[in-house]
Amino acid sequence: MDKATLLRRLKEDDVVFVYLLFTDITGSTKKITIQARSVEDALNDGVWFDGSSIEGFARICESDMLLKPDPSTYAVLPWSEDGNRAAQIICDVYMTNGEPFAGDPRGVLKRVMKRASDLGLHFKVGPEIEFFLLDRQDLPEIKPHDNKGYFDLGVESRAVNICQQAMLDMDGLGYHCESYHHEVSGGQHETDLHYDEAVKIADGVVTLKHVLRMRSRQAGFKVTFMPKPIPGVNGSGMHVHQSLSDVQGKNLFYDRGDAYNLSPLAYSFLAGQVAHARSLAAIVDPTVNSYKRLVPGFEAPVYVCWGRVNRSALIRIPSVAPEKVKVGTRLELRNPDPSANPYLAFAAMLAAGLDGIAKEMTPPGAMEENVYGFSDEKLAEKNIQTLPISIKEAVDELEEDYVLREMVGYDLTEHLIQAKRQEWKSFLNQVTPWEFERYL
Repeated sequence: MDKATLLRRLKEDDVVFVYLLFTDITGSTKKITIQARSVEDALNDGVWFDGSSIEGFARICESDMLLKPDPSTYAVLPWSEDGNRAAQIICDVYMTNGEPFAGDPRGVLKRVMKRASDLGLHFKVGPEIEFFLLDRQDLPEIKPHDNKGYFDLGVESRAVNICQQAMLDMDGLGYHCESYHHEVSGGQHETDLHYDEAVKIADGVVTLKHVLRMRSRQAGFKVTFMPKPIPGVNGSGMHVHQSLSDVQGKNLFYDRGDAYNLSPLAYSFLAGQVAHARSLAAIVDPTVNSYKRLVPGFEAPVYVCWGRVNRSALIRIPSVAPEKVKVGTRLELRNPDPSANPYLAFAAMLAAGLDGIAKEMTPPGAMEENVYGFSDEKLAEKNIQTLPISIKEAVDELEEDYVLREMVGYDLTEHLIQAKRQEWKSFLNQVTPWEFERYL
């Protein structure tokens, strides 16, 4: 959408307010509100803001930054009322000298995508976003709204209505939710975004979270994207399906002559993600709580291996109908969770895969056994590593991964590492209810 089309749409849609959105390095969505009559100036000149107030953006002496709206992301918010109708536009962040800000997560993904496109490669993803809906009236006690399970067909409820309404909202906002279903745990749900180019899908993840927060609040629920909000049950992940295509859209991961239908390019991409898996965790599993999910026994991938039918593996090769195998062959990375900044998560995943391609890496053999049952001796014999057991261990790995840090950006990863180390120290200073029950 060009500037003239956007300005015309604003008038046709009777928009009064426009929300300019961007994310900090932790994935929190930030907003600056302007009136519709100011959008033309924003498109021409950008909108100044104080970057020193944003996590990981700038020091005080570098506080002035600029938001540049991306017209292609314009969408009217379906819950806004006539007379005060609002729209959102997702923005890129720039420095005062007109250069893109190196710490802007959306800009990071665009830069890594540019590296890929310079090689004739286009990165597409399809995330499965899991979340819990909790009865707001019972907070701070965490009470799921139902006791249903995986794919259960329940009666119409406020929760089902929230999720179905969110799918319709996303259509109106320019994104397609491919499916929705109840997940394994009580009160847990999953919405899957349609496979597409990674920047658009990262925009879609940010938008879906906003939609679910708004619709759940209206219905008296709280939505949480915490990876492990409830002890003793399955946590929430964000499995990401991924592939590379050429400029004509041909799936470059497919090779009909291979037992897994994977091309040499796909194997190298897979090998890169295996090689960087432990440092990649700091970005795709970025909170203290993430590692409460990544434990054996709850279907969460803990072991760095790959396979087709093996759901204990970090990377899975999903089965595809024969008539769709050419376009549908892909890799599913299973350890990302919905607390991750989607721009940084997709950028780091692509960076790891590109390193595998550049170095023509070869992955270890497929593992089709249930690795959860392996002893430590057998894991060592099979040369299977485990993911980090804490955010501290993960950021220690990231600090030493100079390839991943160079692709994602040294300054940004340094800010992320320091923020996460502070989060870990803060966590260590807490005394939990579990400790009271066990030791008091």
